[in-house]
Amino acid sequence: MKLRECHDHVTRTVVLVGCTALVLALTGTGAQAGSRDAARRTLGAGDGWGSYGTGTTGGAAADAAHVHTVTTWEQFRAALEDGGTAPRIIKVKGMIDAVSEGCDAFAAEGYDLRKYLAAYDPAVWGHDQPVSGEQEELRAASAANQDKAVKVGVPANTTIIGVGRNAGILGGSLQIKGVDNVIVRNLTLEAPVDCFPQWDPTDDNGTGAWNSEYDGVVVYGSTHVWIDHNTLTDGRHPDSSLPSYFGKTYQQHDGLLDVVRGSDHVTVSWNSFRDHDKTMLIGNSDGATADDAGKLKVTLHHNRFEGIVERAPRVRFGQVDSYNNHFVVTEDQKWGYVYGIGKESRLVAEHNAFTLAKGLSPAKILKKWSEAPVTANGNVVNGRLVDLIAVHNAEIPGETLQPGAGWTPTLRTRVDPAKAVPGIVDARAGAGRAR
Repeated sequence: MKLRECHDHVTRTVVLVGCTALVLALTGTGAQAGSRDAARRTLGAGDGWGSYGTGTTGGAAADAAHVHTVTTWEQFRAALEDGGTAPRIIKVKGMIDAVSEGCDAFAAEGYDLRKYLAAYDPAVWGHDQPVSGEQEELRAASAANQDKAVKVGVPANTTIIGVGRNAGILGGSLQIKGVDNVIVRNLTLEAPVDCFPQWDPTDDNGTGAWNSEYDGVVVYGSTHVWIDHNTLTDGRHPDSSLPSYFGKTYQQHDGLLDVVRGSDHVTVSWNSFRDHDKTMLIGNSDGATADDAGKLKVTLHHNRFEGIVERAPRVRFGQVDSYNNHFVVTEDQKWGYVYGIGKESRLVAEHNAFTLAKGLSPAKILKKWSEAPVTANGNVVNGRLVDLIAVHNAEIPGETLQPGAGWTPTLRTRVDPAKAVPGIVDARAGAGRAR
């Protein structure tokens, strides 16, 4: 069997000894092999946009004083705050809970959901103006308390890594904001639950909607970031468990991973994204041209997406390379689309595998939000090669997409055949599998 030559023109000679050797050759992580300590692994040369320029080394150079093992949220926060921008490694042992005391611990005195619902019932308040008044002020104060408790800033030159197969963070929001050189690996990250969503009567074409805060991981104005071998999920709090008020789901989740506001040179590899609605934004506003134009260069490869409703990802502005990912859409789930084609985006989606439940059309894989070209070559749906742009344009002629993103990715260490992707990715993606 002949391996494809990578787009960065790096060729490899692979001697295969039986099927076992073949599997090992196809399922490498892309991390540098120079260190046997997984906590000191760096992003390999040519492995996506995160390897561009100075590359991504995180806290690999940390001295002994800046290597921390944490088992509680308080210890984790303290480790992030210790040592300025000196390289640091934070090893997360076990599952640590950012909201162990529950939502009541954040509630401002006097806030009462029942009173909130009574005050802003559309039959009383209507749909013409945003909510205001005492209960909205108390809701906002409660939300501010939670915001302070669950968000943590990740400094430059940091590696955060889970220890073993059962390590992670429940209900915390990692804010990689305005920094360079961060690695997050081998963690189960359960999406934060917004304890105090806001009712907006004017949203959703004047029918109202509940809006929530807190992404699992936010990359905001940051460069050289590697997100690898994590499991990002709603976990214990799926949308199916949420109540409805005013005829709308009381939405308590935002995104799993967003890359926004001038962030650049990010690699997202070998992660499992599961059971979530609005999964990933690359660029969060059509009005962010000043911040985002020429940036938001992101590579996604060998990730698994299952039970995802939409935004896997939705792209604005960025040159995004998405290859060798496996997308699974089950029969009983809500599904909108996979790739959102947004303002001035330049998405290349190649050699991916899509496993769609019976009766679901591959025309919905791509969703046009703005006029922007896209490259979509070599993708398979249920094991068969499908021209995603052609099938989209044939079935949804009112949203015709233009082929040809106008650039060719060069930072790929390996491109696996799309038909082999489900077996390779399903066996290796997610937390507990990092090397």
